Amino acid sequence: MGIISRGFSGRSREHNPALPPGQYLTEDFPVLSAGPTPDVDTAEWEFSIRTESGAVHKWDWEQLQALPIEEVGTHIHCVTRWSKLGTSWRGVSLDTLFAEVETSNDYVMAHSYGGYTTNVPLEDLLDGKAWIAFEFDGEPLEAEHGGPARLLIPHLYFWKSAKWIRGLVMQSDDEPGFWEQNGYHLYGDPWLEQRYW
Repeated sequence: MGIISRGFSGRSREHNPALPPGQYLTEDFPVLSAGPTPDVDTAEWEFSIRTESGAVHKWDWEQLQALPIEEVGTHIHCVTRWSKLGTSWRGVSLDTLFAEVETSNDYVMAHSYGGYTTNVPLEDLLDGKAWIAFEFDGEPLEAEHGGPARLLIPHLYFWKSAKWIRGLVMQSDDEPGFWEQNGYHLYGDPWLEQRYW
């Protein structure tokens, strides 16, 4: 008959209901990127949304800053198993940016300076679920964390929150982006542990 010690129960979710399965808490903000960090000057930065009709909606840095800015308090979860709770961001809601965009497509490919891409269903960008974030913890977003601006979709694994965001292209199909082509899950829900195919 075996003896089970209460001290040897494996790594738990630390009894925190905000922590998805398989994740551990970190106080740090780990830096993980698919390539080198691009140097993007706000004077040259531009964000666009391109629809299936060829219409392009564009904002430069000053135009983005002139839009309604929201404070976002949220948890973030990386596919590499770390979670950071209670993070603080500032940015522009995708609801604001899509207000004048007409599309019948259901999917988006996010494109970053540096060439990174990731796919997202349009419904995951709207209704207060996603932002173009440019501040973290009261400071301008550092380049290593995606500054000057990144996509922020906190309800999905963090690889979906594309760093150095430069645009969204509407798509009729859910075509895979960079990490999705390399084995990551097409959607990436941390609560369902949708890490890989």
